[in-house]
Amino acid sequence: MDVVAWTGLLGIAFAAGVAGGLLGVGGGILFVPALVLFADETQLGAEATSLVAIVVVSLVGAWRQRGYGNVRLRDGLVIGALSPLGVLVGVGLANAVSERALELSFAAVQLLFAWQLAKRAGLR
Repeated sequence: MDVVAWTGLLGIAFAAGVAGGLLGVGGGILFVPALVLFADETQLGAEATSLVAIVVVSLVGAWRQRGYGNVRLRDGLVIGALSPLGVLVGVGLANAVSERALELSFAAVQLLFAWQLAKRAGLR
């Protein structure tokens, strides 16, 4: 990987950290595309790598937000306890479908969430 790619990854890592702390997002939204574009990873590899990065980002973000009194611990624990079941299914599916299907699915989910959030914010 060349200097430009490393610089892009470092910039995205910082931006994802800021977005994670500011908006509660970052990992899937920024890490996955950055790894595909800057690190030349496959969609599947980027998604898998992002899962590791999200652990660190989530721990630091939850710790800092808890200090401000913003963490709803029970809700987080319920989601956290149930999510691994979905992850088992999702990882199996991700490894069973084509790379193109993963790329299009990722893009579709991002567009759907963007549209829903814009609609909720009053943009039509």
